[in-house]
Amino acid sequence: MPDFNVNELWSVVDAMADAARVETLRHFRQAGLQTESKRADFDPVTVADRDAETAMRAILAERRPDDGVLGEEYGQTDGTSGLTWVLDPIDGTRGYISGSPTWGVLIAVSDAKGPFLGVIDQPYIGERFYGGPGRSEMSGPLGKRTLGVRATTVLAEATLFSTFPEVGTPAEGAAFRRVAEQVRLTRYGCDCYAYALLAAGQVDLVIEAGLQAYDIQAPIAVIEAADGIVTDWTGGPVHEGGQVVAAATPELHRAALRLLAE
Repeated sequence: MPDFNVNELWSVVDAMADAARVETLRHFRQAGLQTESKRADFDPVTVADRDAETAMRAILAERRPDDGVLGEEYGQTDGTSGLTWVLDPIDGTRGYISGSPTWGVLIAVSDAKGPFLGVIDQPYIGERFYGGPGRSEMSGPLGKRTLGVRATTVLAEATLFSTFPEVGTPAEGAAFRRVAEQVRLTRYGCDCYAYALLAAGQVDLVIEAGLQAYDIQAPIAVIEAADGIVTDWTGGPVHEGGQVVAAATPELHRAALRLLAE
């Protein structure tokens, strides 16, 4: 087992999230934002993504130099401590460049078993969601509150989120729609904020496909600390990314898995 002080990790997380807030807000809704695409189809990255990850990595280099780092923009840096920091400097870059406020900064700490501590930070809104050993809470404009998932157990009473209506491939989209047809309300968008809302007891399900490790590791830690469930579409581990289902209760999780597998 890696040797660490959890209070030190939380201190580093806050320092990193604070630094990322500065860099992301400095460019947000500014004319002339530098944007390019990572692929032939539009997959945007901005100077804010890169500056925010650079700022977080600088803090790690100073305060946790023996830890590994996996970041969306600058890839993998191996460490020797047994811990890896998993970073998404802007989750929801499409929303960011559109001026939407629900993009976020994702920070997770992972060991060989997966993520055990994470933060979903919303710089513009000013909310920060924590999940990890002995901690499941959020802070924001309305103060601090304990996180906890809703007790919804029936799909017909559930609210479902996904970032994109297409969800993934045509087959994945069809599987998602089987679940969507059974719930009370389906909403799209929000990127990582949907997972934060699940941990805060505002929504009940998030189903997505095609995610990367840096997209999902922080949400896993935050949701599991709030007593929710996050797996792949077969019920297995999903900290490496792929098809994700996050649920407030075991009953909803089982019902969603059944429909996704049909």
